[in-house]
Amino acid sequence: MPTPASPTSGPPSTAPLSLCARHPRVPAERLVAAMVPPPRFDSVRFATYVPDPGRPSQREAVEVLSAFAAGLGTGGGTGAGSGSGGGLRRWLRRDGGGARRAAGTGGGPRGVYLDGGYGVGKTHLLASLWHAAPAPAERKAFGTFVELTHLVGALGFQQAVTTLSGHALLCIDEFELDDPGDTVLVSSLLGRLVEAGVALAATSNTLPGRLGEGRFASADFLREIQGLSAHFRSLRIDGEDYRHRGLPEAPAPADTARVVRAAHAVPGAALDDFPALLAHLATVHPSRYGALVDGLSAVCLTDVRPVPDQATALRLVVLADRLYDREVPVLASGVPFDALFGEEMLTGGYRKKYFRAVSRLTALARDGERLGAD
Repeated sequence: MPTPASPTSGPPSTAPLSLCARHPRVPAERLVAAMVPPPRFDSVRFATYVPDPGRPSQREAVEVLSAFAAGLGTGGGTGAGSGSGGGLRRWLRRDGGGARRAAGTGGGPRGVYLDGGYGVGKTHLLASLWHAAPAPAERKAFGTFVELTHLVGALGFQQAVTTLSGHALLCIDEFELDDPGDTVLVSSLLGRLVEAGVALAATSNTLPGRLGEGRFASADFLREIQGLSAHFRSLRIDGEDYRHRGLPEAPAPADTARVVRAAHAVPGAALDDFPALLAHLATVHPSRYGALVDGLSAVCLTDVRPVPDQATALRLVVLADRLYDREVPVLASGVPFDALFGEEMLTGGYRKKYFRAVSRLTALARDGERLGAD
């Protein structure tokens, strides 16, 4: 697939990599070991989350999740057979009784669901919970919904249950509510894990047609996970996208010559033609997009143009998430990233995903402004 020609002048040149030349394969045995917070969230903690002073729910979420994590270390939700944990019961009492009433007679593991728009720090808080939970790393799992469904597909349902049942905590980021089949699959998996004593935490995307309705996100999530709703306490996190708080507008696209020069000047950078990359993404399962971009120092794109259809757009959303997770800067020519998705997409059922992708790509484009600077 085509990439632009090499530059004829500028700093010492190295041959850039190409995403289009990559065809990652992820062995099943590596999947569980890889279920940890991505590099962007390696060092996040509750103490590094900066609540918006005008949004009290953000401070409250930190306090509640900190208490939840502490409860996991005193017998609550710490793996198979943990049954009724005193620490988690104390957390439930601090909840004011609502979650305790939902517990039935057996106590046992509970979950938290983080409800809020994009850019309010849900993933930061979810990763902070993973880090704060006192269980060893091999007994905690963190992954996106797509990564979890791929794990079930690779291991088989029963083996996935067996493998994850020994964990103290499972954190699921970006729980997808727009695929009924996958939602039922994961809901069944979580039901088995609840029985085994695994504590759960999740964020989610809202259902198509429900976006923009604010607090309906929590009701959608609890309904879609069917019989598990009693095990979750919903935490609403209000606020605006932190990536744009007080920050400048997205940088203008670079010219193609500069993109090509940067790709040759930066070791480990990838250089791809945007339409060719979109075509290549259709040949790689989205669960492998993390492996697709692993090890890259930057992504340089030429001829960025509006995405032609929704299937392509949704694949691009996943790629944007994996680039953002790994803090890979992006330098691009063509149209600006806020012109990637047409009006029909931005007003349709998946609009929240597209806005998140634009937000994250804009943040990476700011980082990319420094690439190849003389």
